Amino acid sequence: MHISKAFRSYLDLIVGSILLTLGIYLFVTPVHINFGGVIGLSQIITHFLKGVFPFSEKVDLTGLINFAINIPLFVFGLKILNWKFCFKTILSLIIQAVLLSILPPLKSPIVDDMMLNCIFGAMICGTGVGLALRSSGSCGGIDIACMCLVKKHPDFKAGQLSIYINAVLFAFCLFLFDLKTTLYSIVFVAILYTVSDRFHDQNINVAFLIITENEEVKKAIMEKTGRGVTHWQGKGAYTEHDKDILFCACNKYEISELRNIVETIDPHAFITLVEGPMIEGGFEKRL
Repeated sequence: MHISKAFRSYLDLIVGSILLTLGIYLFVTPVHINFGGVIGLSQIITHFLKGVFPFSEKVDLTGLINFAINIPLFVFGLKILNWKFCFKTILSLIIQAVLLSILPPLKSPIVDDMMLNCIFGAMICGTGVGLALRSSGSCGGIDIACMCLVKKHPDFKAGQLSIYINAVLFAFCLFLFDLKTTLYSIVFVAILYTVSDRFHDQNINVAFLIITENEEVKKAIMEKTGRGVTHWQGKGAYTEHDKDILFCACNKYEISELRNIVETIDPHAFITLVEGPMIEGGFEKRL
């Protein structure tokens, strides 16, 4: 059964948000690993509040605090990012806040080994974050700020902001908890980002080279993807047939769509692509 692109993107977002929440619930919170980013900040605020106010141990404020902190980030994102990205992000935040609020706190970790909690928690959460990003949405937090900066400044390295913010958070963790917990939190975040990057294709540049005899291919690419195409005339050395040589830059997430366009119009077109080239100038970063 064919699944529409829109339905699949929302399915990725919902599944990703649930996986992120379950990873936090099952592996992160029980062993006091700090998630990093806005969720990590929410964990620290929750720790302070429970030390000052007599909250029940059954109440987990992390989801609600995370949602509250994301509101100004969301408003900021509305001015720069497209409405679909913002809608999907707020949907993800609602799923996280609801699940983290209604799930009863675990009395003890699923497994006692800290490293196992760290690894499996990072893998599940990283998969969730990656799926949300693949849906052209996000799980909120630093992702919103990073997307805004990438949109405004194409050369900005998204990982830089995460490193700076997490460095400050883990410095706090060192004073609030202990060195062991802080080091495990750093390992957790490193694995999480590594896993999530396997799913997040939007900022991986790809250069397409297409050789075709059908003049409609370049028109279809521009009309259906909105990407620019550079073309020049060539000639097959063996057949001596005239051919169009097309060059198009896109992101990795658009590969499937572009290939389908070309193969539908000209099944015999020759396609080659290069992943990760440096692209400067009028290239649009899409989210």
